[in-house]
Amino acid sequence: MSNRISILWNDSQSVSGEITLTNAGVCKLRSGGDNGLTEGNAFRLDANKRLELEIDDSMTDIGPFPTVVNVRTKINPFSFFLRDVRMTNPIFIEQYGVVVTEAHDGRSYGQIVSSVFKQGNLSKLQLIESQPEESFDNAAKQTHDLKCLTWLGLSRDIRNFEINLFDMKDHTDICDSVQPKYHGVTVLIPELGDNPLLYNYTCGRGYSCVLERKRWLEKDVLPILNVCLDDEEIQYHYKIFVTLEKSPLAVENVKGTHFLVANKYSLTSMFTDEQKKRIEALHDDEIYRDEETVCYIRVQAVNTGKTPKYSFVRLPQPRFFGSFDRFGDPMHLPQKGRDALRYDAVNGMGGFGDDRVFLIATVNGKPVPDIEMSVLLAPGEKAEYIYKIPHTPVSALRAKELAAVSFDEKLHECVRYWEKKLSRMAPVKLPEKRIDNMMKAGFLHCDIVAYGNEPDGAIAPTVGVYSPIGSESAPIIQYMDSMGYHDFARRAIMYFIEKQHDDGFMQNYGGYMLETGCVLWTIGEHWRYTRDAGWISSIRENIVKAAEYITAWRNRNKREELRGRGYGMIEGKVADVEDNCHFFMLNSTAYVGMKRAGELLAVIGDGRAQSIIDETRSYLADIMESLNMAYAEAPAIPLGNGAWCPSMPVWTENPGSLCLHTTGGNWSLGGTTVGRDSLVSTQYLLLDEIIEPDHHYADFILNCMADTFMRNNTAFAQPYYSVHPYANLRRGEVKAFLKEFYNNASSLGDRETYTFWEGYNYCSPHKTHEEGWFLMRCRWMLYLEADEDLTILPGVPRKWLANGNEIEINEAASYFGHVGFNVVSRVSERKITVYVKLKPIHRLPERLIVRIPHPDGIKAGSVSAGVYDAGNETVIIDGFKGEIGFTVYF
Repeated sequence: MSNRISILWNDSQSVSGEITLTNAGVCKLRSGGDNGLTEGNAFRLDANKRLELEIDDSMTDIGPFPTVVNVRTKINPFSFFLRDVRMTNPIFIEQYGVVVTEAHDGRSYGQIVSSVFKQGNLSKLQLIESQPEESFDNAAKQTHDLKCLTWLGLSRDIRNFEINLFDMKDHTDICDSVQPKYHGVTVLIPELGDNPLLYNYTCGRGYSCVLERKRWLEKDVLPILNVCLDDEEIQYHYKIFVTLEKSPLAVENVKGTHFLVANKYSLTSMFTDEQKKRIEALHDDEIYRDEETVCYIRVQAVNTGKTPKYSFVRLPQPRFFGSFDRFGDPMHLPQKGRDALRYDAVNGMGGFGDDRVFLIATVNGKPVPDIEMSVLLAPGEKAEYIYKIPHTPVSALRAKELAAVSFDEKLHECVRYWEKKLSRMAPVKLPEKRIDNMMKAGFLHCDIVAYGNEPDGAIAPTVGVYSPIGSESAPIIQYMDSMGYHDFARRAIMYFIEKQHDDGFMQNYGGYMLETGCVLWTIGEHWRYTRDAGWISSIRENIVKAAEYITAWRNRNKREELRGRGYGMIEGKVADVEDNCHFFMLNSTAYVGMKRAGELLAVIGDGRAQSIIDETRSYLADIMESLNMAYAEAPAIPLGNGAWCPSMPVWTENPGSLCLHTTGGNWSLGGTTVGRDSLVSTQYLLLDEIIEPDHHYADFILNCMADTFMRNNTAFAQPYYSVHPYANLRRGEVKAFLKEFYNNASSLGDRETYTFWEGYNYCSPHKTHEEGWFLMRCRWMLYLEADEDLTILPGVPRKWLANGNEIEINEAASYFGHVGFNVVSRVSERKITVYVKLKPIHRLPERLIVRIPHPDGIKAGSVSAGVYDAGNETVIIDGFKGEIGFTVYF
């Protein structure tokens, strides 16, 4: 059976090209008028832009390997599935001015387009634009409410504690628990047969049909956990933090853990033979110390009723009825652990024997007399339990010394310690308290799991339970850098420099191949924030080696059979699956890294800069050659407004989106059938300075993702791998940006403690990669550089400028220097005041752009300085001198 279709163009110029088929037999061409010519599979159309095709031996049933029609025109080539051609829903690619319909459809191009738009349907991005701006509360009504485990510890030190409550979704226990860990790896002790150490404890009567419990951080942002459990009349208030066993908790008293030893305790770490030898030499001195970290827990049981009521607690005890190894597999514990267990009621100490103490416990200042306690409390009466749990058991002598330490004194030290840490962050004041808190808490969450020797050694910016990854650590480092914590950023980058292979390659995690380019990019961002030429000079050879490694890698792929299919592009693995292909994501990150390398070497006068710059230009041309071919062959997919766009390619080896099964295969990833297409795809070209936000490829990518690969403009499974909101913001699509911002944050971040999971499957708690990208979104919405412009408030919600609200940031790092601004809304007086100050470290922006969205959408009547752009609701200041104050009048 033959399939007959027509292709119509709306263009004043001639159209020429050829038709090729995939998974089909013969194609016959005929022009739809007198001013056309066809010969074999080639065609040229002049006045009448209608081409008719008759295709035999085609695959148009559902299933893999469908017939694809490739329309290979010189300009705007495109492809489509033959089975998708329908007169009722014609394929219409607006950017290309082309329509594909059934041959018997006699309508003109204009008539078909008119009928499409007459229906009034909207694409997902258009629908978002038609709706009110998204908010956290609105998003939270429909998104997951994932509760995350809490990690407590000290910055730089891997001896942390995982705090778990029995209602956490990934928890199989029936009690609350405290688990000492070396970063993401459980502590193993001989008394438990070298099985994991975990302590269970309970407060209240236990499971019931009602659970009333809330959690919050100290002062809303500090990593000190507060919990309130409401067990009817008795309320249990927990306060949990980590401190040092002996020394006062202060920055100067925290020694930290060498970054290589810390790296050993991260999952899927990779080391060279030389690094393994160094770890072995360092290990024992770094891990086995004469001062432990200690988890302090205070439980206050209070009778809020009108009659006496019993309170119930069970002290923290090792879990003996089953435990978990570092990968989560259940196992049974040996009897010898039970036999060694002791509880000394006289001193309130639990231990494995008399000289291996794991718990010091008091109630109302005296030793707790038994492991389980029922205490009658009069109305308003309180029982106060204090538990001190060393990271590993300590001697009886050290336990007695620890017993004498004041809880309140240690709490006060801990608050001061974290407040001093937070003082390193650029001061931020936002009208939405939750986002304000998340920015500050996130700063500390990233700091707490960055390990290294103090005060100035390299530090490992870990990502959840995993080792640092050049790609996943990038947003963490760049956020901390942008918030003025330049010392952190430099030391975190040095982790990758210290571990760089002799040939220039950087690889630290699970066989991933994209770290080298990502690290060069992050080094470049640090340079732009600090202009620290001395440091760049000190690592110039590392930069050159990395660039040369990428260049050699490219050269291995400069084979003629790869022309348009990955010529000059590097191949390799970018995610957990073994796809060693020419990913656009992989090459995007390598390209921007090379671009930064050339820039860095040029500014320090290194003579090798020009060859890298030239190589980078050639690299861009190679990427674009394969990208153009990929988009020419990517089958078009429908959008919600009736238009179509080419599907989004992932790598050069497959035409278009993998989940369309053009070449068959099983492409699910991370719990989603569209994982590869939405998470490790072409969208990175938008972030990495390859595709400009106004290019039609950007239209295709953002529309394809929003309509097919996302819900609420938010990716599936592991959504912070998607960087498309950056492009939304650059394009002025603020509503689309905010839709993703709030839906993502409300679903993947813990709404009480602000820590993030890796994905919706409860994989990897305290995942700072995800939190890092959330934090970078906060940075982008507050200020953003583009070319020679600096834009203030490009993505903030309108409600942030409600009457009386204030937005302020000081000493934040930008490409131009440290920037501060204050915006105060007085819309009740029909005005908003703005003050911006920039301390330049290199140059001033050519334009300062300040976006001022009125909470009710009202356009400004006048401004006291600059030019007001009503369409974008911005005030444009040309010739910005570094400091300006002005008023916007409504």
